Amino acid sequence: MGGVCCCFSEPVDFDAEVTLYHFDLHRAVGKGAFGKVRVVEHKRSKKLYALKYIDKARCIRQKAIANIIQERRLLEEIDHPFIVNLRYAFQDDENCFFVLDLMLGGDLRFHLERKGYIQEDVVRFWMAELACALEYLHRQRIIHRDLKPDNILLDAMGHAHITDFNVAIHYSERRMHTSVAGSMAYMAPQVVGRKGYSWAIDWWSLGITAYELIFHKRPFDGRNAEKMIHSILKDPLRFPEDASTRISEAGISALRGFITRDPDTRLGCRPNGQGKKDIHQHPWFESIDWDTLENKDCQPPFVPDMKQANFDVSHELDEFLMVEKPLTHTKRKVNPDLDKMKPELRQLEEQFTVYDFTSSKRMSYYPHNQPVTAIGTDIDMERTTHSTDGTLIPTATIAERSQAGTPLLDSNSQHRHIPPLPSSHGPILHATLGYTVIIISA
Repeated sequence: MGGVCCCFSEPVDFDAEVTLYHFDLHRAVGKGAFGKVRVVEHKRSKKLYALKYIDKARCIRQKAIANIIQERRLLEEIDHPFIVNLRYAFQDDENCFFVLDLMLGGDLRFHLERKGYIQEDVVRFWMAELACALEYLHRQRIIHRDLKPDNILLDAMGHAHITDFNVAIHYSERRMHTSVAGSMAYMAPQVVGRKGYSWAIDWWSLGITAYELIFHKRPFDGRNAEKMIHSILKDPLRFPEDASTRISEAGISALRGFITRDPDTRLGCRPNGQGKKDIHQHPWFESIDWDTLENKDCQPPFVPDMKQANFDVSHELDEFLMVEKPLTHTKRKVNPDLDKMKPELRQLEEQFTVYDFTSSKRMSYYPHNQPVTAIGTDIDMERTTHSTDGTLIPTATIAERSQAGTPLLDSNSQHRHIPPLPSSHGPILHATLGYTVIIISA
């Protein structure tokens, strides 16, 4: 009889702290720098989610502990219809886990490569939804820093959502940020030129993304990092000769507005909520009913074909062919001795805390959370932007440690570099936004 009993899994205590045992594991749908993304089903609610899991050992080797904890904290602050929101966070002895909203419609890179280019009305709709998400993030004092087609996911209905907050940060109202983070082809001139930047850089990246979706090319490019930086800083914004067959004059005007080197005049970047007003009143968006859009009641003009996979199916083969160790439910060591742990593992144990959206209130770590720093190292995560043959991979995310001497703003430059916080036109998740704090950070 004992042999029969062992075939049954132990009962799961759903009232206890969330663990991987609360979920059934389904197919892999994505792959990142430190682990995979797979579909999971909550055993009690039967709801489907995306599980992003991060190998602790690989994370430590690449000195990315600080980024993982920072992402975990920022995601706890965020809840928006056009963002891939965090639902649970926990860890076992080998992995850290993010359980996120499931987006089965694929990322925009996948659809761009499949279709060749995206029609203007579809891009306009996505840009309107993403503008709502960016405006919300900036009210939360968050800069995404890595907006690109790869980091925009569609749900089954065709709505667009921002994902991947691995290099996102809180911005300071008193200091410009100078660390280089993001994907170079989408970086604003203020980032690659190290002149100091704030939330306005996300609107530049949105414009580059829209341009690429419509024309299947980016406006600024180069065969290596040096040439690409020069192009971003110096080259005039040009459009293909057949642009008029792909996009209207109003669309060209909007792209020019977003892809403007001066953040003071960039579309979406006027302070005190005026940037949002500028977008709403722009001729390109005149067909958008913003209230209906923000309630997610608009019918998207493009609906993904759910009869086929909207992702690279090869992600599943790695485990099937035993290229890598498959994810399994494992029990944690009971009462681990923190004093005997490696410093990095202890930092994860203490700072990658459990989150459960059904019982935890979303909270803000701002202004209390200074950027997380890795224990025992002076170097933050830095992922390569080059392939093995030395050519630039413009869509790879890179990050570097903040420079300690981030310049203070003088009274004459405050408007130019750090526009005041976009005003709120809706509920704010936390009250600490009213604080005025100097953060010496990235």
